[in-house]
Amino acid sequence: MTYPASTTGLEESLVAALVPALPTTETVVAEPITATPDVPSGAGAVTATFVGARSADLLLVLTDADVVTDAAGADGARVTAADVLRPALEAAATPLGAGVVAAPREVAAAHALTFPGPVVYELRAAGRIVGWFAVSIRGASDTPSSTASEVDARLGRISNVAMDLTVELGRVRMSVREVLSLEPGAVIELDRSVGAPADVLLNGRPIARGEVVVVDQDYAVRITRILDPEETA
Repeated sequence: MTYPASTTGLEESLVAALVPALPTTETVVAEPITATPDVPSGAGAVTATFVGARSADLLLVLTDADVVTDAAGADGARVTAADVLRPALEAAATPLGAGVVAAPREVAAAHALTFPGPVVYELRAAGRIVGWFAVSIRGASDTPSSTASEVDARLGRISNVAMDLTVELGRVRMSVREVLSLEPGAVIELDRSVGAPADVLLNGRPIARGEVVVVDQDYAVRITRILDPEETA
């Protein structure tokens, strides 16, 4: 099987967003390939679909299953490869804009890279192949010709998809092992100073900022700023 070469800058944006989110401490570089790779039988493969104004199929294959096991930590029996690799796939989908990433699922590694039409990147670290990332973008174009009504019609397909509105006080990056070691009384230091505005997110994407207040003994958030579309990307 021969893969197409990347014809837009969008695929490069996706793989650039993916690499820093991979569960590894090694420096990973990505290069596009056109020939079907020889995927080891023990490799782990996870796929997910992004649905939005521009949709895509995403696939991540790691040659070393120990990477997933180490990231899962001591509770690896309950933490699946889809759980471990989901943040990386969600990060990769960020350049596609507003939309929903369906729950990732594990697939057979031997057939992982055979779905039609993907652009495939080889992932390397320290001179060796550590995996592959494949993306198939539906309707990708450097100069989109879709009218506003056509975009609205496509978005209508997900009009009944539940959206989660979240208020985020701050973030911290932790390994699965560190999360599983948490106990009552533990203090987690966030990347936000006291008094800084909280982020308001829709399905994990920031749409506004505000301050936390108390209304009738319940926590609430007062919106202080609506973000521009460029700031939500």
